[in-house]
Amino acid sequence: QVQLVESGGGLVQAGGSLRLSCAASGRPFNSNAMGWFRQAPGKEREFVAGISWSSGTYYIDSVKGRFTISRDNIKNTVALQMNSLKPEDTAVYYCAAKKTPFSSVTYSTRNQYDYWGQGTQVTVSS
Repeated sequence: QVQLVESGGGLVQAGGSLRLSCAASGRPFNSNAMGWFRQAPGKEREFVAGISWSSGTYYIDSVKGRFTISRDNIKNTVALQMNSLKPEDTAVYYCAAKKTPFSSVTYSTRNQYDYWGQGTQVTVSS
């Protein structure tokens, strides 16, 4: 069974850093598009960052220059390095994966992804 498990969330002060990790199991995802989304209380789940099978990266404007998405194909993981965190970054962060390898996707669109993790909480205090 395919599973995505996020880890690395926590409570940090504004300006701090966190590194989230998404561990995939059940099958390799080295050639699949992956993404990170987040959902704050009372808001819709929104795109944060995406990475293609060829390691091209895509970000929502508000995190450009602060967040970095990367993948480790040997470990079958995807990471999100978050620096200069702001209170508005507070949300549950979800990892997502595309089922079909070597495919092009609209990274910011939720229905482009087929598998989702359970999420990890990120809280940034003022």
